[in-house]
Amino acid sequence: MALRSQLLRTVYNGQQFRQLHELRGKERVGVTRLREVLDDRLQEIKKAKTWKHERIITSPQDTKVRVHGADGEYLNFCANNYLGLSNHPEVVEAAREGLKKYGAGLSSVRFICGTQTIHKELEQRLSKFHDREDTILYGSCFDANAGLFESMLTPEDAVFSDALNHASIIDGIRLCKAQKFRYPHRDLNELEHLLAHSEARIKLIVTDGVFSMDGTVAPIKGLRNLADKYRALVCVDDSHATGFFGETGRGTEEYCGVLGAADIICSTLGKAVSGAAGGYTTGPKELITLLRNVSRPYLFSNAPPPPVVAAALKSLDLVENSSELRQRLRENTTAFRSGLQAAGLTVAGDDHPICPVMVGEAPLAVDLASGMLERGIYVVAFSYPVVPKGKARVRVQLSAAHTPEDVQRAVAAFADVARSVGIVEG
Repeated sequence: MALRSQLLRTVYNGQQFRQLHELRGKERVGVTRLREVLDDRLQEIKKAKTWKHERIITSPQDTKVRVHGADGEYLNFCANNYLGLSNHPEVVEAAREGLKKYGAGLSSVRFICGTQTIHKELEQRLSKFHDREDTILYGSCFDANAGLFESMLTPEDAVFSDALNHASIIDGIRLCKAQKFRYPHRDLNELEHLLAHSEARIKLIVTDGVFSMDGTVAPIKGLRNLADKYRALVCVDDSHATGFFGETGRGTEEYCGVLGAADIICSTLGKAVSGAAGGYTTGPKELITLLRNVSRPYLFSNAPPPPVVAAALKSLDLVENSSELRQRLRENTTAFRSGLQAAGLTVAGDDHPICPVMVGEAPLAVDLASGMLERGIYVVAFSYPVVPKGKARVRVQLSAAHTPEDVQRAVAAFADVARSVGIVEG
């Protein structure tokens, strides 16, 4: 041991240490070039005004949050915490118990030694919740979409995607070798034209259930009718609907009055259902079995951590056993939308808790969001290229955890700021 210590002192106090230090002090040419290239790209992002500023929250996710570098609390109106379960005491306790009983993680993918009883329990619960044959869990819904299309579609097949679908659907489709078609947002006539002229073996229509930037709802009944007419399948990403949209929270199908219309549903456990993480695909048993065998995000990613799975199970209990949270969310959504319309503001979307306050020009949207922050209300502005030119907005998301007083405070603040920046007349 003494000899080893002496050798270490000799190496690190002598010439070899100095050479290592000199190597670290002089940056490699490749790294220098990388910095130059990336700096150009970063400047382009700043010039395009699409730079992402991350505010650091120093409290749990909730309707009131504390932000690093700012005094006091902010009313949070920009989280996907639709049912207020992210910091719900029963969900937090379930996660804690899952941690104690099953550990922090699996250190393995599912098919090696990463499947616990709670993973199978959650998959079975989700299958029953959606009334589907089988379900497969992923680390996120992004992973679920990334693993779906490449696994099930070949060059003999075709996929038909709504123009405003989520980035995870777009990226997932890019990975597959199927024939790719994009139809204008919710345009059933153009979709029918594409379907009618396709001779693909499998025709897959894929759509968001609710479109996250606009709060618009996919025409599920029309999509189902077209699918039946042209022997196609319907796949719905229901991330912004599962657990709270529709009478019992079964999502866009239920809201549209056509339960069972989708052949495949991909969704998340990171929004209304616990708000932690995780995603899944549910549908025909043969498809789910195929995904377990060939879906790369599933095969090459660790299993969802036990605390996350336990939190999702408890959240499903709360979703299924009571309609109180959904009713409160509907009331908050109606109050906010009607309040802003009375104030002369335009709120887009289809009676959904995603409430885009339409402004038009980017500078006005920034002024509106900044004024709301000054009044202690946390909202974010979106402009081109995230949304089309001339359609800048401040996106608001309601939660069941907001009180009526929270909603009225937000409405009053929007009306006040909108007058002060010239969006509506005083």
